[in-house]
Amino acid sequence: MNAQTTPKPAAPAQPIKLHHFALSGHSHRVQLFLSLLNLPTEIILVDLRRGEHKTPAFLAMNRFGQVPVIQDGDVTLADSNAILVYLARRYDANGPWLPRDPVGEAEVQRWLTAAAGLLAFGPAHARVGVLFKRPIEARAYTLAEELFKVMDAQLASQRFLASTAAPTIADVALYTYTAHAPEGGIALTPYPHVQRWLADIEALPGFVGMPESPVAPAV
Repeated sequence: MNAQTTPKPAAPAQPIKLHHFALSGHSHRVQLFLSLLNLPTEIILVDLRRGEHKTPAFLAMNRFGQVPVIQDGDVTLADSNAILVYLARRYDANGPWLPRDPVGEAEVQRWLTAAAGLLAFGPAHARVGVLFKRPIEARAYTLAEELFKVMDAQLASQRFLASTAAPTIADVALYTYTAHAPEGGIALTPYPHVQRWLADIEALPGFVGMPESPVAPAV
C-alpha cells in the first residue's frame, strides 16, 4: 500500500498527556500542535518555580529536566521539536505538516534548526530574561534581528515558512516565541510579512494561544 492510500492513524485511545508550563513557549508549541491536530489532550501542569521538573518522577521521563514531555500510551517523549515530528508522523502521516519528499522535509528541518538555534538564543532568551529578571546576553537582540529579517524575506514570497500552500511543523515551531518576542523587548513592527504570517497561524482551525505575560511589550 503506497503513501497515497495509507489510512490515517486513529486518534489515541486515551488522551495524550502533556506535561506543561504555561509560560513555556516550548510547551505551547506542542499544545498548539495537539490542538491543530484535534487530538485529545490531558494537560499536566509542572510548577517550574517549585522545581517539579527536577523531581525523580519527572527526571525519569526526561533526564534533562525540561518541559514539555508527552505520554502517548506506552510512548514517553521529550523535546518540543522531537514531539512535533512524532505527532506529525504518527497522526498526520499523509498530511502536510511534515512532508515526505526529501526537499520538503529538508526545508522543514532547516526551520526546526532555526527554532532550536536563533529563535532559542535570540527572542526566547530575551523574553526569559525580562520575565524572570535574569541577565540578557546582548547577542540575543542581534540574533533576533537576523532571524526575523530572514523570516520576513521568506514570507514575502510565500505564505508559510517551508511551504507555499499549507502550514508545516516549521510554522508551529517558530510561532510562539516569535509572537511573544515583544515581551522580551523585541518589536515586530519592522517585519510586516512576519506579522501577516502570525495572523495566518492564529486563523487556523484549532489555534490556541499562549497567555500573554505581565510585561510591557515592545512597540
